[in-house]
Amino acid sequence: MSNRRYRLLCPISRALDHIGDRWTLLILRDLHAGPVRYKALATGLTGIPSNLLATRLKELVKDGLIQKESSEHGVPLYRLTDLGEATGPVLFELSKLGTRFPADQKPRRPGNLRLAAVTLKESLSRITDDSEFHIELRIDGEPLEIHAHQGRVRVRYRPATNPQAVISVPYEPMIACGDGRITQEAFAKQVVVDGDPEVAGRFLRHLERAMDSIV
Repeated sequence: MSNRRYRLLCPISRALDHIGDRWTLLILRDLHAGPVRYKALATGLTGIPSNLLATRLKELVKDGLIQKESSEHGVPLYRLTDLGEATGPVLFELSKLGTRFPADQKPRRPGNLRLAAVTLKESLSRITDDSEFHIELRIDGEPLEIHAHQGRVRVRYRPATNPQAVISVPYEPMIACGDGRITQEAFAKQVVVDGDPEVAGRFLRHLERAMDSIV
């Protein structure tokens, strides 16, 4: 944890004492996509110095927001704790706020698209009814498994096992649509569907409503 603490009783300042340092929220954002190795986490966080990432991870473990464990192959993995999972709504509200500011004219491309998981999970969770679907969403070819069951939505950065449909979308137009810079109709023209058309249509209707909820 940073030595630059607010030392106030205010709950907002207390939260910022633990998640307010540079890169911390982006690390948590990417961990919402599921457990990850250090190298893959570093790859996604374009521009973060290796020593700073290591420091932030140690702080997050100490604060009980993430935990470090060994995979079946003996390689350490980082995953969110229940407390870390509770940052999902905060990150979603920041995503909504971010759409109100202009995008950088020369944005850096992220090393991977784990970053999409938390916004998808939170936005879909807010509008999903009892509809169920198990799909693989490929954003610029990178797979996310999305499973809706009994009103709960789970999103993981990995290929889906036996998905009902595979839906491919481009990353930059998807962000532009979420920001309100292009229309849903323009985005829909770039969507490619393979698999059960009924399930795909159900998911795409939910995705449309979810993207509307961000702007």
